[in-house]
Amino acid sequence: MAKQFPQLDPPHQKFIEEQHMFFVGTAGTDGRVNISPKGMDSLRVLGPNRIVWMNLTGSGNETAGHLLEVNRMTLMWCSFTTRPLILRVYGSARTVHAVDKDWAELAEHFPSHRSARQIYDLNVDLVQTSCGWAVPFMEYMSERDTMQQWVDGKSDDDFRTHWAEKNHQTIDGKPTGIRV
Repeated sequence: MAKQFPQLDPPHQKFIEEQHMFFVGTAGTDGRVNISPKGMDSLRVLGPNRIVWMNLTGSGNETAGHLLEVNRMTLMWCSFTTRPLILRVYGSARTVHAVDKDWAELAEHFPSHRSARQIYDLNVDLVQTSCGWAVPFMEYMSERDTMQQWVDGKSDDDFRTHWAEKNHQTIDGKPTGIRV
């Protein structure tokens, strides 16, 4: 049975810290809903109602585009190991770019990453847990090195070109607010 909470309690925070990946869900006023898997030590719980995560360069930039229209975001974690549990947090988020005044303060929470594109700052207004009984068992082996290899082969200008070509619009043709 699902249970709801007004904030992240210490057991929720511990569960989040134990997971190797999470999923982010966003949607604009119309068009496609986006659900993306994330990982690579890119998320921090800053308090019972605040989560930040660093968004690294990718093939799309749906989250940023959706947040320009509607600032709602859902994050989800599920246990693939011994204890079955699904944890979702719901809230409103804002996008922080490298040129914004609070970028440096937020970026200090993460390992340095040359392809960091945005940081999302989520104000959590609801936490929900559910059973996760149908989630399969899976073993974590390691982080992929594919992203780092791709990053190592790029210059800062290459990132800006990639953002301009691949991250400037959502798949629905809406602006993402990326700054190149």
